[in-house]
Amino acid sequence: MNHLSRTIPILSTFIHSTSYDDACDRIQYWVNNNISCYVIAANVHVVMMAHWHKAYQKILNNSALVTPDGMPLVWAMQLFGVKKQTRVYGPDLMLAWCDRAAQLSIPIYLYGGKPKTLARLEHNLREQFPQLIIAGNHSPPFRPLTAKEEAEDIERIHSSGAKVVFVGLGCPKQEQWMARCKGKLQAVTIGVGAAFSFHSGEISQAPRWIMKLGFEWLYRFICEPRRLWRRYVINNPLFVILLTLQFLKIKLDSFSALETTKIISSSGEQ
Repeated sequence: MNHLSRTIPILSTFIHSTSYDDACDRIQYWVNNNISCYVIAANVHVVMMAHWHKAYQKILNNSALVTPDGMPLVWAMQLFGVKKQTRVYGPDLMLAWCDRAAQLSIPIYLYGGKPKTLARLEHNLREQFPQLIIAGNHSPPFRPLTAKEEAEDIERIHSSGAKVVFVGLGCPKQEQWMARCKGKLQAVTIGVGAAFSFHSGEISQAPRWIMKLGFEWLYRFICEPRRLWRRYVINNPLFVILLTLQFLKIKLDSFSALETTKIISSSGEQ
């Protein structure tokens, strides 16, 4: 596991420099050491929601790992010095861990989504990873859970023997659930957002060439305009503006520090 991984603050949300192999190594380490923690795949929507809601931002910054799920965050990290950063996309991280879990016989659990989605998802995962141990799945009600229901869900997962729980409740619900379960649920939880819908075949993913260009948001917007218009039409331009201001502030602070150093050096020479 790479203990020297950097974290980059993007609008005050800390994103880790990582890769699929590094993320899976970390998850494996936490599983082997019975560490209760959670992993978040962050895109622009997540970062912007954290920018406006500090309690949510605290949840992100208290997580064990936040991956750059979207290309704009990858480009931002490269801009701030992590030149070789690549995307660590939630749906692909899910498949990468399923592959690792199948090899190591580490049981997983699927939490979230509709019953029909979970049935298709489980079928597809078993076809792709025949050795994968899927200890169970559960579709909680869409409404907020009572404390009793949440405790029952945690006990259900414990009883299954699962060591890693994929959570597909959507942002911010899944991150809030994972944060509440930290320390109560002896497993690693990973929020994967729309991965359940993608891997079940319920919703089509953008072609890979569109993802590489950073236009996945446009593809998803065309597919689901009514649900996603606010996220992309408002959040994306605001993210660019705020990120530009952050970059300019860093450059200005660096320039001021350099000028101060020059003045101090000149005074010393006199």
